[in-house]
Amino acid sequence: MNAQAAQETRVPPYCAQPPQKQPVLRPGLSPHRARAIQLVHAKWVNGTVLHYTFLDEGGDVGGGEQLEEVRNGFQKWKDLGIGLEFEEVGDRAESEIRIVFDTREGSASYVGTEALDIGTDEPTMFFGWKLNSRSGRATALHEIGHAIGFAHEHQNPFAGIVWDEEEVYEELGRPPNEWPREVTFHNILRKLSRNEVTGSTWDPESIMEYGFPAGLILKPQEYRDGIPEPLVLSAHDKENVLRWYPAISARPARIEPFRSTPLSLSSGGQADFEIDPPETRDYKIGTFGSTDVVLVLFEERDGELRYVSAVDDSGEDGNGTLSVKLVKGRRYVARARLYSSWGSGGAALMYW
Repeated sequence: MNAQAAQETRVPPYCAQPPQKQPVLRPGLSPHRARAIQLVHAKWVNGTVLHYTFLDEGGDVGGGEQLEEVRNGFQKWKDLGIGLEFEEVGDRAESEIRIVFDTREGSASYVGTEALDIGTDEPTMFFGWKLNSRSGRATALHEIGHAIGFAHEHQNPFAGIVWDEEEVYEELGRPPNEWPREVTFHNILRKLSRNEVTGSTWDPESIMEYGFPAGLILKPQEYRDGIPEPLVLSAHDKENVLRWYPAISARPARIEPFRSTPLSLSSGGQADFEIDPPETRDYKIGTFGSTDVVLVLFEERDGELRYVSAVDDSGEDGNGTLSVKLVKGRRYVARARLYSSWGSGGAALMYW
């Protein structure tokens, strides 16, 4: 590479996703259960209201129009008809997603429910360049995609990408990214486990894909000249998000205390139940059967379902149980999302 070419910036600024945590699974867990847990663990239960807040007014990126582009990004995902809701709030303590603008940080987001592990004084989503352009709007969509549980598409193991690795490290080490090798490896060269992706195909048009210039990809042959930067949600993006978060049209089934209700679900499926406690007291809410389930309880406050408590029994041989005080006259909704069924017999939910 000549000196002039070495000074050229051929790659755009990229999202630098923080290292994603993987669930710690006990030795000897079956491949079926392990795959189901890895696939579902960062997804929100459908019907969750995700509250987002801005920790600054555009920082050094520039002005309130940047905030508006993020709001528009949330709306574009919502307009697909998904079951998630997005609500802007002013109190960071009430938010799951906290957004900052800082050119020193670049753009990134924690993936899905990993945001819950971040302190309420800390951001979970970052924007390091202006969003009021086609590429900037795509960045907003991309980071929101991470926030609702989706990984980088170019790291899909089914892509079959063979990189010119040293060329990738060299390109990403220069401005505007200036990444150390470990960041480049984590965000580009590292392949996801097949347990972390849905289906068996790669979508180069996904909003979760990076655009790449020529000279970084050796195979497949048709991408040696690069991958155009995706600027809009692809057909696969729309299909995938609706698979995980379908529209919720029916009211949750009402259940009575001490009456077991079957859970007839496939992996990734969800059942929702309405609880109207007959008296104010301490209750238990739990699942039964050979299943891995995440169970989340919400209470209706001012017309909105707000998080109360959750239990995740994935990878364990027992079932999770919530112990909570329920108040007569208040409405609660329990949402159970199945990772996997791994034994004989059915599964059920009950409160008592």
